[in-house]
Amino acid sequence: MRRPLFPRWLACALATVLLAGCGEEREPFARLSGLMLDDALGEVSGMAASRRHADVLWMENDGGNTPELYAVSPRGSLLARDRVEGVANTDWEDLAAFDLGGRHYLLVADTGDNGGLRRTLQLHAIEEPASLEDTVLRPAWSVSFRWPDGPRDCEAAFVDAAAGKVLLVSKKRHPPELFEVPLRPPAGTTPVARRIGTLAGVPQADAQSLRDRPRAARLVGQVTAADASPDGRTLAVLTYQDVLFYPRQPGQSWAQAVARKPRIEPLPALLPQAEALAWSANGAGLYASGEFRPAPIFWLDPTGG
Repeated sequence: MRRPLFPRWLACALATVLLAGCGEEREPFARLSGLMLDDALGEVSGMAASRRHADVLWMENDGGNTPELYAVSPRGSLLARDRVEGVANTDWEDLAAFDLGGRHYLLVADTGDNGGLRRTLQLHAIEEPASLEDTVLRPAWSVSFRWPDGPRDCEAAFVDAAAGKVLLVSKKRHPPELFEVPLRPPAGTTPVARRIGTLAGVPQADAQSLRDRPRAARLVGQVTAADASPDGRTLAVLTYQDVLFYPRQPGQSWAQAVARKPRIEPLPALLPQAEALAWSANGAGLYASGEFRPAPIFWLDPTGG
């Protein structure tokens, strides 16, 4: 049976979100920004706000799909579809925007590993195209790396360009682990990711939930995306249930920042499989979406809630 394009659960959830905050003095944490209806955007696993084009979000699909990047408006319209040549989409799981040497880049994190079988993982740095039209892109450089002690699943990556590092957060381990990899290691080398800390305060399911709904409860605290604010002062971490905010004080490392208890904001019910998170280019807020279709795009206000 063909599924309806706009299922009943989505209509109900939309109504709930649109009514949220009515009569409240503070703005709601989550507000609907747009809805992606294009068939090409059915398994969005990573998102980044363009540093080159105003009001443009870059998206990628999960593993098994073609190696493409999609330019999307905050309202959900597909603006461009760019094929990335010379690489495979083994399991693309996150996307990050960063600036280096006066150029604007996107980092594709091919780091998913549900089966724990991959010996090496890949990171691809791709310069943002000058125009929004369907084209072919090629990585400016790629990084092949491995974990220090065997395979693990990872769906969250962000870039600290000033430090020359890519930061990665493990998914299924508790507490989630924080690793770093050189952003531009010497050519021909395969760096080993360095474990630098763990994330404090990530909510986990209680004993009753584990008894009543064991499969769903085990997913509660799994990290599916992460992004650092453009000013480098806040790390936002996405799980299937919440967004966690880790502030970083001047002089602090990321390991020190995530060792402190975060501020936690619950996600709306409209994101049952939250997989993508990105700070806006100006750092005023974040966008979030998920791996299903039709998929909403939410605007998250760090000052609301």
